[in-house]
Amino acid sequence: MSESFEQWGIVELMGHVRVAGKVTEEEHFGSKMGRIDIPDGREGFTTQWFGGSSVYRLTPTTEAIARAVAAKSQPEPVYQWELPPARGKRPDPEDELSQAAEYSLDPDDEEP
Repeated sequence: MSESFEQWGIVELMGHVRVAGKVTEEEHFGSKMGRIDIPDGREGFTTQWFGGSSVYRLTPTTEAIARAVAAKSQPEPVYQWELPPARGKRPDPEDELSQAAEYSLDPDDEEP
């Protein structure tokens, strides 16, 4: 019988990915996977799953340290070029600033 894993920690994955949060183990798709709940700084979490073979290093730590590291390494789930074109006004393809404004991922940004 294997022990269940539940610990605050810093996880380093292949691809130079470093995340911190509450780390647990779950079974999905017939195999064991790691789950990390990354504090978002607003009383919520972003959850990501990863395969065990992609772990380069796992550093168990305190909740306070994991939250401090998470604040400086928030995941970016989508990139601007992955988003569909905005509906309504169409940006000038020659104007990079108008393209960037259409695809702002910052929830605190206001509409122009």
